[in-house]
Amino acid sequence: MKTGEEYYFYKKQYHMKIFVAGLPYDLDDAELMEIFEKFGTTVSAKVAIDKETGKSKGFGFVDMPDAAEAKDAIESLNDISLGKKPLVVKQAEERTGPPPPRNNNFNNRR
Repeated sequence: MKTGEEYYFYKKQYHMKIFVAGLPYDLDDAELMEIFEKFGTTVSAKVAIDKETGKSKGFGFVDMPDAAEAKDAIESLNDISLGKKPLVVKQAEERTGPPPPRNNNFNNRR
């Protein structure tokens, strides 16, 4: 069994989280998973959903445990048209710190 530090290195070295933008608004998690499974093992695929409307935001994230398969998926899928817009597929950037505050104008009412 891997220690915490070994697992972190293993996950950092081989596991890849992928950001996907330009998704058709009617695409669901299962369909996103199906697209990436063609390139290898896919742990999860999640389309971002707007909490207020319940509709897709047009982007999502995919987790692939094998970095080589993930890179193949990125290279093959980036800039192809799945709907009206070309896809933007790249390695997700790590978040640092808390998420930025949302400007919903509720606090700015006079």
